[in-house]
Amino acid sequence: MTARYRVRAVLFDLDGTLADTAPDLGGAVNRLRARRDLPPLPIATLRPVASSGARGMLGVGFGMKPGEPGYDALRDEFLAEYEAALDVDSRLFEGVADCLAALHSRGLRWGIVTNKASRFTAPVVAGLGLAAKAAVVIAGDTTPHAKPHPAPLLEACARLGIAPADAVYVGDDLRDILAAHAAGMPAIAAGWGYLGEAQDVLSWRADAVIATPLDLLALLESD
Repeated sequence: MTARYRVRAVLFDLDGTLADTAPDLGGAVNRLRARRDLPPLPIATLRPVASSGARGMLGVGFGMKPGEPGYDALRDEFLAEYEAALDVDSRLFEGVADCLAALHSRGLRWGIVTNKASRFTAPVVAGLGLAAKAAVVIAGDTTPHAKPHPAPLLEACARLGIAPADAVYVGDDLRDILAAHAAGMPAIAAGWGYLGEAQDVLSWRADAVIATPLDLLALLESD
C-alpha cells in the first residue's frame, strides 16, 4: 500500500471509529431494562447499532422506533441514564492512540466530527484523554445539520482554516462516507468499527477501507 492522499488534517468519527463507546451506551440500555424487570442484553448484541445512538439502542433494546407512542419519553430516560455514566467503560480502539501520535509526529492535525450531541461529546472526549489533543471537535448540534449532511465536516475545515480537499474523513458508518463525499473530501471506512447491521462496507463506495487504525498511515502524505 502506497501513500495516496496529500493532506493537512485528518478528521475522525467518534463512536465506533476512535472509541468503543458501546459498553456505556449498552449499560444505559440495560439499566432501563432492569427497571422494567427485563434481562440484560449482551453488549455484543447492542454494539452494531451503537453508532446510531438512542435510535439504535432503543430499537434493539426495546423494539421501539421514533414516532411510536412512548418513544420520546423512553429516549429522554435513556439519554439521562447515559449522561450519568458515559465514560466508565468507553475506550479507544486498539491502535488509535498510536495512530494519533504518528499523525502528530508528521505534523498533521486531527479532529473529531460526530453526530453525538455536545452534552455527551465533551465529557466522552475528555474521558478518553483527547480533549487537549484534538485540533477541532464538532458535535451533532454544532451546526444546523448532522451527518450525512456535509455541514459538520465543512465547519471543521473552516475552523482548521483548510479546504475540504486538504483533509480526509475516517468513519464506520455509511453516513460518514456520504458526508465526506458531499463535503468534497476523501472518505475512508473504518473496518474495525460498528459498521451497522448486515451492511456491506464495500458497497458504501468509500475511497478506501482499512482494517486497523494504523493502516491509515500508509494512505497519507503530508506537506
